[in-house]
Amino acid sequence: MNAEFWQARWGEGRIGFHKSEVNPLLLKYFTALKLKKGSRILVPLSGKSLDMTWLAQQGYEVVGIELVESAVQAFFAEQNISPTVHQHADNSAIKYYQGKLANQTITLWVADIFALTADDIGHIDAVYDRAALIAMPADMRPKYSEQIRQMSANATQLLITLYYDQNQKNGPPFSVSREQVQQYYSNDYHITELENNASTLNANASLSVTEHVWLLSDPRINQREAL
Repeated sequence: MNAEFWQARWGEGRIGFHKSEVNPLLLKYFTALKLKKGSRILVPLSGKSLDMTWLAQQGYEVVGIELVESAVQAFFAEQNISPTVHQHADNSAIKYYQGKLANQTITLWVADIFALTADDIGHIDAVYDRAALIAMPADMRPKYSEQIRQMSANATQLLITLYYDQNQKNGPPFSVSREQVQQYYSNDYHITELENNASTLNANASLSVTEHVWLLSDPRINQREAL
């Protein structure tokens, strides 16, 4: 990850990717994950997203990973939570903030996502990826998708991507095609497209963008349900 780039974006307040409301696609499709209350949900590149607040209010534990510490601090401050801060046992450059919201634990790691392991973050029941895959340039996405798979032990994912003419705009957010989603995930997941809809990027109203919602599930689960 390009730490300097993201530190600058947050430091300068250029965080147009942060939304002041819960993502409506999360509200619409969350039940597709079929989670029990109390399940642990991984939110990669979490920023200070209000989606995490909503997840906790619905009765789920949240594990976020964010490169920029000020974003993590802002999340807890804006939610009026006084977190405890813990240092990683083996890596002094990594820490995590932890607090309670609606009686659910929210744990936000301050780390490069590639520096963490499944042992660090603990058991994960599902992944909610609204902003991580599309923040990665193409050459990093295969490594990222494999990292998430390993960290979550192939947990079901709700993935949101954007598709547009990359020649008309530089990312992030980057354009990710259907073919690329297949390339990154088809070896390990059953892929279902739940929705695609046309929209525009706020910074460029003339740029046609299609937003896609994907459900990535363990193919072994699908085989069992078909029996």
